[in-house]
Amino acid sequence: MRLPLSVALSPYDHVRDLHAEGLDLNVQSPHLEEIFFRFTRFREWDASEMSFGKTISILANDPAPDIVALPVFVSRVFRHSSIYVGPASISTVKTPGDLEGKRVGVPEWAQTAAIYTRGILQHEYGVDLKKIDWVQAGVRQPGRIEKVQLHLPQGLRLTPVRDKSLTEMLASGELDAVLSAREIPGRRLFENYDAVELEYFRKTRVFPIMHLVVLRREVYEKNRWVARNLYNGFEEAKNASLARMLELGLSHFPLPWIAQQTLRWRETMGEDFWPYGVEDNRPTLEAFVQYGYEQGVCKRKLTVDEMFAPETRERFKI
Repeated sequence: MRLPLSVALSPYDHVRDLHAEGLDLNVQSPHLEEIFFRFTRFREWDASEMSFGKTISILANDPAPDIVALPVFVSRVFRHSSIYVGPASISTVKTPGDLEGKRVGVPEWAQTAAIYTRGILQHEYGVDLKKIDWVQAGVRQPGRIEKVQLHLPQGLRLTPVRDKSLTEMLASGELDAVLSAREIPGRRLFENYDAVELEYFRKTRVFPIMHLVVLRREVYEKNRWVARNLYNGFEEAKNASLARMLELGLSHFPLPWIAQQTLRWRETMGEDFWPYGVEDNRPTLEAFVQYGYEQGVCKRKLTVDEMFAPETRERFKI
């Protein structure tokens, strides 16, 4: 008898072969923002892809969190590319330090991409986040709101705007810059962002994790084996995808030189160039929990080892 398990998940190539021993998976793939909204507000699925920022906020702010995180990192994106400068500010915002004294928009303060980007600005470039006037609004549509409770540091200014979008305000000159995970009109602050991001990784070993997988605690407590079996299933599906990426003789993806680019990244990252688990990701995890606490996304600073289901933190040895 297999245990039914509903899962909300984007249709990435590295999850397409997902199956897990003992589980009958019912995988659903609404739009990503819909997944986050529905699971954050209503916990509609047994397991779900989840924003890393919202996950650490729930784990840190709730004394009895109703979710359990798995170290399965289905989306990772470097974030130097996500800082956009408006047309009215191109002449005055040329370096990260130029953002001080300016008005900068974010979709949500607790958005994972924005947490990483602010952390990079602060820790890599010495930007004082309290010297920026922050504005929160939807990227393309007005009315977007924060979905978790914030604990902003004293002196930090964050103003919600409900009747305009960030894109509108950037175009009109009401904002000097915007932090956006989605591509928007505007000049990127780091125009050669790929080279900057590669150097950042070599220096810090931080490969930003955007989304992970979480379980409802009720499901986990009833059958704790689900956590490890599901983790194993994701690991096997990911490994199959990485093997496809390295295959030279067949076009698994509609783009040339995928295998060559993959080999170049593997030379930098290592044999497992999209790692799951805790230890292989510790520099990234340590940096993110630090950023989340400093920026008021988390009421207390989490430790990396408390974040994930114990069954997934270690591997057995033969």
